[in-house]
Amino acid sequence: MNVFLLYRDRDFDPQAPLTPGDQALIQDLELETLIAAMARGDVFLADVIRKVMLSSLMNADAIRYRQDVLRDCMRNPDVIRTIYDLSIKPIENRKKFFFGVFSRFPSSILYSSVQIMQMFLELLRRLRNIADNTGKLFTSEGFVRFFAMVRRELDDDYLERVQQHLRDLQFRHGVLLSAELGLGNEGVNYTLRKPNDQDRGWFQALFTSRSPTYSFSIADRDESGARTLSELQDRGLNRVANALAQSADHMQSFFAMLRTELAFYLGCLNLHARLRDLSEPICFPAVAEPEERRHTARGLYDVSLALHMQQTVAGNDLNADGKELIIVTGANQGGKSTFLRSIGLAQLMMQSGMFVPAEAFCANLCRGVFTHYRREEDKMMKSGKLDEELARMSDIADNMHQNALILFNESFAATNEREGSEIAAQIVRALLERQIKVVFVTHLYEFARREHERRRAETLFLRAERQPDGTRTFRLTEGAPLQTSYGDDLYRRIFGEEGCIRLEAQAGI
Repeated sequence: MNVFLLYRDRDFDPQAPLTPGDQALIQDLELETLIAAMARGDVFLADVIRKVMLSSLMNADAIRYRQDVLRDCMRNPDVIRTIYDLSIKPIENRKKFFFGVFSRFPSSILYSSVQIMQMFLELLRRLRNIADNTGKLFTSEGFVRFFAMVRRELDDDYLERVQQHLRDLQFRHGVLLSAELGLGNEGVNYTLRKPNDQDRGWFQALFTSRSPTYSFSIADRDESGARTLSELQDRGLNRVANALAQSADHMQSFFAMLRTELAFYLGCLNLHARLRDLSEPICFPAVAEPEERRHTARGLYDVSLALHMQQTVAGNDLNADGKELIIVTGANQGGKSTFLRSIGLAQLMMQSGMFVPAEAFCANLCRGVFTHYRREEDKMMKSGKLDEELARMSDIADNMHQNALILFNESFAATNEREGSEIAAQIVRALLERQIKVVFVTHLYEFARREHERRRAETLFLRAERQPDGTRTFRLTEGAPLQTSYGDDLYRRIFGEEGCIRLEAQAGI
């Protein structure tokens, strides 16, 4: 049995390695804040969610498949939580049953496997009841296939046959074995046999003659004889014990995969509940192919900031269709970095098949999301700050592909304005030639001014709003770059008007 709730034609691989740069992506986009809200303290949920979000889908149909499954989950959250609770029962009962599976004695392995399979049989019956009673509420391709598979493979006849086999394997009336004599009259080819009278009714058993039998008894204190008899029994039980243990492993794998794939959707339900409590909007995004240049949004906000502050945060509109480059300038602490983070998080959430934090959102698929954010000074003094930025950019370039997305935040500002602008311009030019989408938040006015003169048609220029009194609205509007970032606003806010007057006097202004 296959789950196939995350992918149409395969199970999710939780052991797949993460791609290069994932740690930087987690740090720069504050992804752990989002994951923590989705996991609600569950380490297993957090691990699965992290791997799913960093394993971006690159096919629009695959994203829509997952979106439809998530819609079903959002319409039937109680059913999803019930199935998830069902899938973790084997984990809860592991200590109770699984110790015998690792025994070297076939009889112990068989006994534990029967107990485990009895537990799984009960779980399968409950899963079948869920499919019968609530399966009609689900309309997505993933859940329709899953519940149809459950009803088909776990029909009443199958469940009854399994129950009968488990009763037989308890051997309440002893074990019937056959063997042959080998070299030196040593027993070989030990085989477990079906009891002769198992399928006969009482009438046949009463009037049918029995074959002659020969028997012997072991004395109560004959430990050596009892041990030898136990060894003979284990030889006959070895094959059936191994077969049943493999069946138990198969059922364990099924419930483990069911738990893993539902963990992602359970995290989405947790996030949906949190955002609903905050009255923040969500939407299922429209997905365009990688070769297209689509990027529009209405009310796009930084979901990690909303979760951290526990309140509604300002959203932004975006119209960057047909644009290869977005340059964001404007006032200090005006929401530029927050906007950049909202772009990256929305892209990851969309390519995970999730809803996104916006009223409406449409973007093309990207073959990887990369971040190049300003870092603190190297405390070990192994290299200068600019050297570190360039080395990190080189590592990113080695792992980028056509139609990727890269987010720059105050990059290459560790040197003077002229040199930093030239470095930024050359790197951006090379990225655009490789058809890589770029979003660049910068205070390098020379760089922004030259790009505005050179690529005005294919570039979207956004500017953080500042009201005449210096108030930040944390919204971005289209606008040409300005030569000032209004740092004096921050100085006035921190040191007051008198401090600012003294500073101007000292500077001779």
